[in-house]
Order: sequence, then C-alpha cells, then structure tokens
Amino acid sequence: MEKTKMDASTDARRDPLTTAEAPWLRHYDSAAPHSLEFRQMPLYAWLDEAAEQSGGKKACIFYNTAISFAKMRRLAELCAANLRALGVRPGDRVGIMLPNLPQTMIAFWGVLKAGGVVTMINPLYMEKELLHQIADSGARHLVTLDLCWPKFAKLKKRLDIDKYFVTSIEEGLSFPLNWIQRFRNRRDKSVKPVPFDNKLVFPYSTLLKGGERLSHPVADPKKSLALLQYTSGTTGLSKGAMLTHANVNANIQQIQARLPMVMEGEQTFMAVLPFFHVYGLTTCLALPASIHAKVVIAAGFAPAELLATMEKHKVTALPGAPSMYIALLQQKNKSKYPLKALKLCISGSAPIAVEVIRRFEEEFSTRITEGYGLSESSPITHLTSAEGFRKMGSIGLPLQNTEARIVDMEAGSAPLGPGKVGELVVSGPQVMLGYWNNLDETANILRNGWLYTGDIASMDEEGFFYIVDRKKDMIMVGGYNVAPREIDEVLHEHPKVREAVSVGVAHPSRGEVIKAYVVLKEGEMCERSEIVVWCRERLANYKVPRMVEFRDDLPKTLVGKVLRRALRAEEEERRRKRMAGGGPEADDQEPYFGGALGEHDHRPGEEPGAASGWAAEAAEPASGEWAGPGRQSPTGKGGRK
Repeated sequence: MEKTKMDASTDARRDPLTTAEAPWLRHYDSAAPHSLEFRQMPLYAWLDEAAEQSGGKKACIFYNTAISFAKMRRLAELCAANLRALGVRPGDRVGIMLPNLPQTMIAFWGVLKAGGVVTMINPLYMEKELLHQIADSGARHLVTLDLCWPKFAKLKKRLDIDKYFVTSIEEGLSFPLNWIQRFRNRRDKSVKPVPFDNKLVFPYSTLLKGGERLSHPVADPKKSLALLQYTSGTTGLSKGAMLTHANVNANIQQIQARLPMVMEGEQTFMAVLPFFHVYGLTTCLALPASIHAKVVIAAGFAPAELLATMEKHKVTALPGAPSMYIALLQQKNKSKYPLKALKLCISGSAPIAVEVIRRFEEEFSTRITEGYGLSESSPITHLTSAEGFRKMGSIGLPLQNTEARIVDMEAGSAPLGPGKVGELVVSGPQVMLGYWNNLDETANILRNGWLYTGDIASMDEEGFFYIVDRKKDMIMVGGYNVAPREIDEVLHEHPKVREAVSVGVAHPSRGEVIKAYVVLKEGEMCERSEIVVWCRERLANYKVPRMVEFRDDLPKTLVGKVLRRALRAEEEERRRKRMAGGGPEADDQEPYFGGALGEHDHRPGEEPGAASGWAAEAAEPASGEWAGPGRQSPTGKGGRK
C-alpha cells in the first residue's frame, strides 16, 4: 500500500529551530526529521487519498459491520450533498452528538465535505451544557442518537435547531445483530420512539439517500474552520476552540513524523476514546485515515471485552487514558490475551503514574508513549519516544515545528532556564485561531503568538519537559506550594493501591490540608495510617496527606481524567452542612493527622468512601447512557478496615 508522505508545500517554518534554541531536537529518534513542510489541503483529503489508494481496505469495523474506505467516502459525500440540500451552507456549524459509531465517522467527514464546521457534543451532556454549547456555536443542524432524544424533546422550544437527524445503534450494525438490537429496544420501555416528521426531526438515513455527492473545496485551509472544539469547561462555561483544517492537518503530520512506526506496515487502531473528545477525534479517526489504517470501534469501555476484541482483531495501536491502562491491568484473565500485535500505546488526557507505565509494559511487552496537549492545540504538542530514549515521568519532547518554553507565572513573559518551574507556553501550526465569539478569553490564553496552557511545568537541560500540575490544582499548605501529582505518584507506588488522587481541602487555620482519595486493588485491606506512613517515608512532612478516604471508584471525565473539582465540591458540601448544623469550624473539629497516625482521620459517625450528589453521577452513568473510558460502575472491589 502506498501511504502519503509529507511533501513540499508553502508552509515550511521560515526559520527552523536550532538545537541551541530547542535542545530537545538532539533527542529525536534517528528517523524523525527536525522540522516539516506541511501539506496544505482540506482535512477530508486524507479520506479521499485513502479511498483512491486503498479503496478496498476496511476503514472501520463495528461488531459485525465493516466499511471500506471507498464506501466511507461515498457515504460521506452523500451525507454532504443531503446536508447542503437541507440547508447547511459553507461555514455553518453542525452539531454531532453521538457515541463511537460508524455513523459518527460518516457524519464527521460529511459535514466537512459539505463545507460545514463540526462541533462535537458529549452525549452525556445535560440541559445547561447543551443549551450553552448549541447556543454559543450557533449550530442549526444536529446529528444525534435516539437514546439522546428525550433530552432534546424537553429543550426543543429553547433551542434554535432547524433540523435534527436521529440515528440508532442498530443502524451501525448488520444482520442479525441489528435485528437483535431492535428487538431489545422494543422490549425496553425506557427507550422512547422518536417522533420523525421529516420537517424538524429526520431519520439519519435521510442523509444517505439519492445519488448526488458533494465535496466542497476549501480555499484556504489556514483560515477555514474544520472544528469548533469545546473545552471541558473546568474554569467555567466551555469555550469553542477554533481549529482550522490546517491546524488538525499539521497535528496529524507531526504525529506521523514523531512516530514513524505508524507509517510502517498495516495498522489497526482501537477506538475506545470518544470521537467527541479532540484526543479521540485526532488519534482514533483522523490519524488512522491519514495512514489508511483500520479502526475497530468500541461503543464504550468494558475492559474484559476490550482485551478480547484487541486480540481478535490483532490491534496494533491503542490511544488511551491512564484509567484505561489501570483497568486493563486489573483484569484477572489478561494472560489469555497476549496482544502480541500491539506495538503502539499512547496515553493522554491526564498524567499517568510511572508505576502504571512500568507494570503495563512488563505485562503486555509493549511500550506506552505519553502525550501532552490541549483542545486548543488540536490537541498534541509533546510526545515521549515510542522506540528511542525517554525519561520516565516526562511528557517528552515538543513535536516538530512546535516551540515550548517555561515562563514566570507572575510576569507571564520572562523565560525561565532549565530546572526552573513556571507556566508552560507553546507555539506551533497546530494551535487554534482563538475562542469562538470570545475575544477576552482569547486574549488571555493567546499572547504574542504563545498559547498559555495553565499547566505548571519545567524543562531540563536536554529539553525534556515535566508537568508539575495545573495552576488551579496546586495546594497551598502552610505557605508552601504542593503539586498533587508528586503525591499521586507516591500513592500509586503503594502495592495495595489501584488508583489514587490528592486534593487540597480548606482548613480554617492552615489554609489547606492534603487529602488522599484511594481505590484499593481487589481483595486488599488497608489502614489509613498505612497510607500516611508510606507517604511520610517518601515525602517532605508538609506534603504528606493528613486525610485519607477509601473509595470504590473515583469520579472521572469520559476520557479518564479524575475530576478533582468534584472531590473538592464534596468536601465543600460536607463543610457547609457541618456549619449549617451548628458545628464549630475549629481546628480540633477538623479531620487532621496532628498527633498519632490514624487519629481523627475521618469525621466521627461518617462512613468514608461513598460518592454523593453530583459527584456520584459523574462517576456512574445513568442506565441506558453510553459509558466511555474510565466510567466503570463501582463494583465494591477492594476493602478497608
């Protein structure tokens, strides 16, 4: 098979970085070039080339359904033509609110070929989130799932949507699985029929009718938007990152160049990460198309089923999140699935503990490449080596044509030298144009050509970067700044710990104290004092957790990032209730390891470990909703004394 290589174009960096400016260049793998000349073309050109050069190859597999690249392009262009006929004009935003399905891929390419701008929407979003994103983006057309329809039925009068296109899981399946799924839906009284009227609400099949095809040209990939990718909204309402065709194309070519192994031989990607997240969209949908690779689609994350599926399809590449790799390690029958074909694992969305990397690589005889990035950078800016030299605990080296530096957190502009801790800023062709309709936030994050990430980091003398923590996650203990990640690494090293995270909890006189939330391995028993002693032997005293809570699971986002804010909200709610009940907010009433270990490590009469309120909802999806990576049901495994 002929795979597309980077060819000469007009977008070479005018002044390539030198090794003096970018010491990381000395440590690129021998096969990786130091800089690239980027192809300027529509994002959908990758699909076109795959269809022309490898048309008979499978583009995706979903259970018993397989779609070739030639068919994928045909369906995408039918979709584009019907979208145009039904009112979508070049530049219009089109919402796609679907889990991982073949229809998601078809709709994505179809919107781009119609000249539209894709805005991916999380299927688990509720009223406030939906109203904000749809109104902010200005989307007037929406592709969604029948299981999501009840949400829109309640909001129709408050949304300016002209047309809904509704699909179902069964439409992604072939006989007999589609019939089985249809039968199950009819028996399930909670699945309400969709009121198709072909005026406001259309069957998804409407988008694939007829014989007319469309592929709208993109005049300037650097200015034409491909995605309006909404951020997670951890600092307030989510913001739409404006990603152009050139932005995403550049990131694809950077990944190809940084991981040359993906260009060699036949590749099969496992798509567990949700396509609606930019990490999943780039690494599990766009990147595979660029190298004519097959994508095995998983509708959700079930660790045992995932291992069996990867073994069956001889998966070679697994983009994932730390919680996924932890869950795979916990499977009792993992030895049945050697995964000998697996040669590329990428971990992103959250820091991965060194101990998890070590155990996974030892168990599955492969290597985890850790990546770093943001929605605002399409998303990847840094990668560790998949084959060559790396430093454990580092996020690796900036990608080609990407500049990175550490700047003073107060001044925001003064560059800091090796070993100094400050804010990480980046610049490169994958960085967004700005935030949609939000000049103030754009000016705050994009300054003088640099993207201010909000992450606290350092760079060593050889150009390897290390994330210390998020600015907002830093804990202030008695005047000292403490990075939670340092504590998390120590907690993960404990032989009885499966997962753990630390947060700062408000204290009336000490500012904050550190609390550790711990999930034990199956069958393990552990005293809180044991966790504290473990940390005390490995951390400075002020970094040692003063509170420990054992839980069955941790609240996470759909890509496996632990929701520290949910844990902080739990603690704030507990404090509020305690004060409302007349309890004094004094030192001796606060849980604190002040004297003997284990003393006052949790509030009297309170059973720690159970998620409550909206944090519990974040950790456990409602029945019938799609559960993505990291969203496993609590099992009660593990234990505490």
